[in-house]
Amino acid sequence: MWLLVLIVPMIAYYIYRTLQGGAAIRISSVEGVRKAPRTLRYWLRHAPFVLRIAAFSLLVVALARPQGVEEQSRTNAEGIDIMLSIDISGSMLARDFQPDRLEAAKEVAAAFISDRIGDRIGVAVFAGESFTQSPLTTDKSTLQTMLARVRSGIIEDGTAIGNGLATALNRLRESEAKSKVVILLTDGVNNRGEIAPLMAADIAADMGIKVYTIGVGQRGKAPYPVMDPFGDISYQMMDVEIDEETLTEIASRTGGKYFRATDKEKLKAIYDEINTLEKSKVEITELTIYHEKFLPLLLLAMALLLLEFIFSHIILKRIP
Repeated sequence: MWLLVLIVPMIAYYIYRTLQGGAAIRISSVEGVRKAPRTLRYWLRHAPFVLRIAAFSLLVVALARPQGVEEQSRTNAEGIDIMLSIDISGSMLARDFQPDRLEAAKEVAAAFISDRIGDRIGVAVFAGESFTQSPLTTDKSTLQTMLARVRSGIIEDGTAIGNGLATALNRLRESEAKSKVVILLTDGVNNRGEIAPLMAADIAADMGIKVYTIGVGQRGKAPYPVMDPFGDISYQMMDVEIDEETLTEIASRTGGKYFRATDKEKLKAIYDEINTLEKSKVEITELTIYHEKFLPLLLLAMALLLLEFIFSHIILKRIP
């Protein structure tokens, strides 16, 4: 491509030669010549040089051998089936997280979902009861939409940790994935439900499902929502009660790990750690195909040279 620099001296020499002029004759006045109409030949007098420069530029680019690149990739993913079991009890509206515990948990979970490639992920929610918000899917867009619709108050209040874990396990029961994981997030103590948390943990262990448990809430006191007799919501400072012993035992029995999130940043760090611990196996085969692009440029350059010959020796031919 450095040969294109030669265009500068070529243009300079052409301008110099044009200004110097050719053969000359002496006449008494040029006034009559100046008033003569300028024909098409006058306006096209520089066309051969322009065509020659254009042809030279195209030849240089053709010599540089431009290529088109077509990249093909094939991904073979051995994903992990992951169920998120999220507490949506009234206490998840506590304001020790911004804007509250539930919204912070949803936001961080959404980022976690976006980072997982090749995995099937589902969402179960629980309070006094539990149900599946989204079954296992690889459709991240739909999953994000279903997660955004999670809110507190849609089922009877309470904290049925065992039921929440059991619902998630039921969704993983027929999974054929080699690795199956439940991420259980809660901010309280089990006080409802027909299934004891540790019984659900034993079922998970028998099924070969690993459970990561997350306790959400500051240590000490936090502002909890309280409804007054008029139906208005106010916030009162109350003790944060999380059954860390049970959550730790659930994780221990299933080969998982217990985490405590005291703020949103810590919660994000926990999901990042789980993301690192549970890596999916993804194999990518890439194929690169090169397509030569110089031939059209070469043909165009030859056409311009032919056109330059026609202009110089036929259209603008001069008598010596």
